[in-house]
Formats: sequence, structure tokens, C-alpha cells
Amino acid sequence: MTAGDPDVLVIGAGPAGALAAALLSQRGHRVLVLERERFPRFSIGESLLANTTQLLDEAGMLDAVLAAGFQYKNGASFVWGQQLSEFNFADKTAPGCSFTFQVKRADFDHILAREAARYGAEVRHQVEIVSFIPGDERPTVGARAAGGDIELYRPRFVLDASGFGRVLPRLLGLDKPSAFPERAALFGHVRDGIPAGTFDRQKIRIGVHPVHRDVWSWLIPFSDGTSSLGVVAAREHHQRHQGSPAERLRAMVQDEPELETLVGTASPTRPIGEITGYAANVSTLSGPGFALLGNAAEFLDPVFSSGVTIAFQSAKLATLVLDRQLRGESVDWDRDFGAPLRFGVETFRTFVNAWYDGSLLDVIFSPDKEPHIHRLICSVLAGYAWDAKNPYAGPNSARRLRALAALCRST
Repeated sequence: MTAGDPDVLVIGAGPAGALAAALLSQRGHRVLVLERERFPRFSIGESLLANTTQLLDEAGMLDAVLAAGFQYKNGASFVWGQQLSEFNFADKTAPGCSFTFQVKRADFDHILAREAARYGAEVRHQVEIVSFIPGDERPTVGARAAGGDIELYRPRFVLDASGFGRVLPRLLGLDKPSAFPERAALFGHVRDGIPAGTFDRQKIRIGVHPVHRDVWSWLIPFSDGTSSLGVVAAREHHQRHQGSPAERLRAMVQDEPELETLVGTASPTRPIGEITGYAANVSTLSGPGFALLGNAAEFLDPVFSSGVTIAFQSAKLATLVLDRQLRGESVDWDRDFGAPLRFGVETFRTFVNAWYDGSLLDVIFSPDKEPHIHRLICSVLAGYAWDAKNPYAGPNSARRLRALAALCRST
């Protein structure tokens, strides 16, 4: 150990890492954030949920986000052929913020990393983690800087917020297969050119394929006249379309006539990307001297924009436990961090499964929505998946949502 070793070393300066670093710094702990990339850098996961606004406010980072002028978001629109079902986050049952933003993550993540530094965290970019030795007293982290030198750190604790890099799961062999079937996403940013008044830019648009109910699209408008556009489907469906990623995305957009009408002539502003087999899981969320945050632990699916919300919630929960531990209290990471985090993750898992098996579509597009139930569903879609008062949240949510879907089909 050297005098420069931090109390907490955070791997990754994305949303989970930045929020955790800010919260721990505010509590007086020395925090070092090591980030592999140079910011700003591109990332997907651009449509946030209202619960993220609540957590940004609690962390004292909301003013900086508001000042950036991101696209205001108040809900979600689901479209299936001529059917439209809207959810306004103000209609939720859970307390808390009822609005959020649609953001270019390069700018959003950069702002959060700067906010973490403003609160006292040291943030270093272009540093890659190459080794990790767990330990209850002081784990050992090996990091390679841009110049190639290897430095060793012995913090009191490590938080892995490396996102899809999944640093500690990879180094420690913690990865385990996801229960979700393999799916793929084609996506990009486009200059949408959508005429004013033809589309509600304050909502994410989620479109359902007219024939294949498990194929869906996203359209996420930004404040500068561009949008994020993507299509998600099983690998087999993607293989029906040939050509470059841009040609395949265009063909899949044409499969959904209503989406084609909106963005059929839109021109890409960056190369079209593709992610296949993105779902991930781990055997444990914590161990001797470390805990996993956000996508470093598990990624479900992009359909309900849960990634940043889970990242923020995991950061909040972890910092509450870690602050107590660093102050000498006895803590139980599975009881105090893992179990509470899994409550909300299981809620989103229920909704993702129900989306792809079609039962949630029966609920969303039901012509006879009971207002209170609609508000309960809206609360989950707004990101308040940890609300124990909501019967459609937590470990029993799957059974209750199946029963609701059956009732919707029978009416």
C-alpha cells in the first residue's frame, strides 16, 4: 500500500461509476475512478426513466444535466399497426420524479464524470484494468495506463462499473449464461426530419412488427433534430435481411409501415452498429473486497430502457452499504445490496419476459384499461421497479402479470 491508495477504486466512469463516485466523495471517502475510454465516447441506452431523474437529484447532479438541454421525456408510446398506447410518467402511483431525458450518452456520461470529479473523485481516463486479486482487507488492482506502464492499487474496496466491458466477471470467471434467448440489435443515429406535430418527441416510440410480435423498434428523439433508431429481433429474423448493417436496418424499418412513414428518408449521422447476444448474468454480485454495479453484473434487454436505471440503483445501494463498511460497521452485502437490487431487476425481468411472450402486449394494448392498474404498470415503466407497494413489482410480479394478461385477453 502507498499513501496514494484510495478508499474506493471504481472501474468505469459511466453512469453507475460516476454516481457511486459522487455519492462516496460526498461522504468523505477518497475515490479513484479508472476509465478505459477517453470521454466523450459513444454508447447506447439513450432513453432514460423517471427514476433516474430522482436519483440524479438525490446525488446533486440534476442541475448539471438540466443545464445541458437534453430532450425532455415524459413517457412512452407503444405502436402496433394502427393501435397506439401511451404511458405518461405523471400517471404513476409511486412517489418521485415524473420526467426524465433522452440523451446522447457521449454527452450525458461526460457530464456525470465531470460531476463526480467536482465532488472530489479523481477520474483518470484511458486506463485499462488488467488484473485483480480479491481480498477482504485490501484487494489488489493492476492497471495499465495509456503509456503502457502497469500500476498496482490496493484500495479498501473496488466497485466494478465497467458496463459491457464486465471487467471483474471476466477476470474472476463470474459470468454465467443468461436465461434470455439470443437477440440482436441494429441501431444508429439519424437526422430524422420528422415534421413538427406528427410525432411526440417527448416520448420514446416503441413499435411492434405487424406480424412478428417479438420484433420491435425504438425511436428516441434528441433535442437537436436527430434520433436514435434501432430494431431488435432474434438472430434468425435478422438473418432474413442481407447487405450492410445500414441496408439491413433500412429493410427492417420498411417492415414496419408506420415507422417507415416517419423515418424512411432519414439519413444516418454515424455508422450503423450491431450488438448480438447482449444479455448477460453473473454467479454473484459481490465478493471479498468488491461489488458489481449495473451492466457489469447483469444486462436484461433494451426494451424498457432499464439499463441506466439499474446502474443508478445499484450504485445507490452499494454506496449506502460501503459507506457503513468503511466506517467500521458490520454489513452483509447479499442482504443489504444483492437482495434489494434483485427485487427491481426481477421486476424488469418479468416485464421483459412478458414483452417477448406477448402477454404484456395484451395488457398494453387492451382496449379496456382499468385506470389504477394502468398507473401501476406505468410506475414500473417509469423505472420505479423497487416500489414494494406495487403488486407488479418484485418476485411475485410474474404470476400477477400473467393473471392480468389473461384477464385482458378475456375482455
